[in-house]
Amino acid sequence: MEFAELIKTPRVDGVVLHRPFMPTVEGTLCLTGHHLILSSRQDTTEELWLLHANIDSTEKRFVGSLGTIIVKCKDLRVIQLDIPGMEECLNIASSIEALSTLDSVSLMYPFFYRPLFEVIEDGWQSFVPEESFKDLESMTDEWRLSEVNKDFSLCPSYPSLLTVPKDIDDESLCKAASFRHGGRFPVLSYYHKKNAMVMMRAAQPLTGTNGRRCKEDEKLINATLCAGKRGYIIDTRTIAVAQQAKARGGGFEQEANYPQWRRIHKAIERSNVLQDSLIKLVEACNDQSHSMDRWLSKLEASNWQSNVKEILTTACLAAQCIDREGASVLVHGTEGTDSTLQVTSLAQIILDPACRTIRGFEALIEREWLQAGHPFQQRCAQSAYSNGKPRSEAPVFLLFLDCVWQILRQFPCSFQFNENLLIMLFEHAYASQFGTFLGNCVAERGKLQLSQKTVSLWSWVNRPQELERFLNPLYEPNNLVIWPSVAPQSLLLWEGVFLRWNRSTKCLDEAYQEMVHIIEYNKELQNKVNSLRRQLAQLETEDKMVADLK
Repeated sequence: MEFAELIKTPRVDGVVLHRPFMPTVEGTLCLTGHHLILSSRQDTTEELWLLHANIDSTEKRFVGSLGTIIVKCKDLRVIQLDIPGMEECLNIASSIEALSTLDSVSLMYPFFYRPLFEVIEDGWQSFVPEESFKDLESMTDEWRLSEVNKDFSLCPSYPSLLTVPKDIDDESLCKAASFRHGGRFPVLSYYHKKNAMVMMRAAQPLTGTNGRRCKEDEKLINATLCAGKRGYIIDTRTIAVAQQAKARGGGFEQEANYPQWRRIHKAIERSNVLQDSLIKLVEACNDQSHSMDRWLSKLEASNWQSNVKEILTTACLAAQCIDREGASVLVHGTEGTDSTLQVTSLAQIILDPACRTIRGFEALIEREWLQAGHPFQQRCAQSAYSNGKPRSEAPVFLLFLDCVWQILRQFPCSFQFNENLLIMLFEHAYASQFGTFLGNCVAERGKLQLSQKTVSLWSWVNRPQELERFLNPLYEPNNLVIWPSVAPQSLLLWEGVFLRWNRSTKCLDEAYQEMVHIIEYNKELQNKVNSLRRQLAQLETEDKMVADLK
């Protein structure tokens, strides 16, 4: 298919662009296969380059011969294009709609993007499983890398290499996989160096109404327990939802078959409920009625903050079991690709200071989201403005980032990165020039040959000139476990995402720059103090030598 077939009117002059907190611009609108571009002859005006993939929906309005297109983006931005001529307006709207809803992944922009920067580090090779296993090997010899899923036939959503207990052979893993939803048998997620406890993740067991059991599955998760120790199974579903799953062939671990494990049920919402929550939240944030009661009522009705609270509470529980109870943990929900990953990754941020560095956080996302099989292509196909009926869309990753922001806000000196990194990841998960978030699992990315045909997001982020804007000037390495508060009063609305297009951040930006200036000035003064101390010590030494000579 040629993109030209979908572009009915490639160029229109005299188009007026309205954007939040920016001056109105009149210029020429051009449509390419992947971008909507508006450029003006005014030298001081910034061009608009908008990826079609970033467009969630459009609305058309007409007053006489003047047409208006409201473009609603997946990053929650809303822009307005005033187009002279009804036919031109209709053609542009039709073309945008066609270009922003392409089904074929191989037609997306990452396959056509050629970087203008030199790729110093190949991000596709930055976080391979073999490297993280080397770190584990330096701490313990009780685990091995299994190639049981090397052709992805055992579990399509798992990577080819998996970390499993050394005493469990591949034949047992195959039997355990047949007992878990989608073949997602328990694998290592995190090893806690302090006390050798572990966190594993999986999908629900297929016990069904007959109470089916699997000796190999029982042996597999018992292999993670130390002698005389108990473990916790954290099921991210309520007991009622888990009971209902039995009728569909799923279920949960029976205490009689897993006597060394205590099962705890939590109440993290399913993905289809989360999408509705995001839509309601964004609608509340865009409400221009200026009524306090209406705003608070809509915010509460969205249940977004309740979802943040429940996810954080469950992650804190997992971290507490490991660090304070000295117990190993198995986390699962239904499929093991959504709420499970939210909990395991947030628990690691709480427990492991390495995950609070830029490099460590990137490795966490690669390991616990991309390689672990979170279906980004499905979940991020639509955002809050889409008119289409939701299929598999859900803001699971955005909720995770929101939870990270909550912890970052409570511990502003414990993270090497700032809020900008989280916002950037949200934007690129929904629409990007990079191939990192394309596909739903490692197997799909391999078939698409993303590592050969596209550029990795990490290749761009990890360039020194880019890293600078993601660095937190308040950062002081903190090797302790950090325990975030999940009290309702402690959890705030993430304004940097949900209100950034609704109100100006000029004052906040100025305050941030002033803070950076003060920190830099403080460092300069500290360096001067250290220099003067060295000079003083040297003078005192010379005086002593002179006195000794006398």
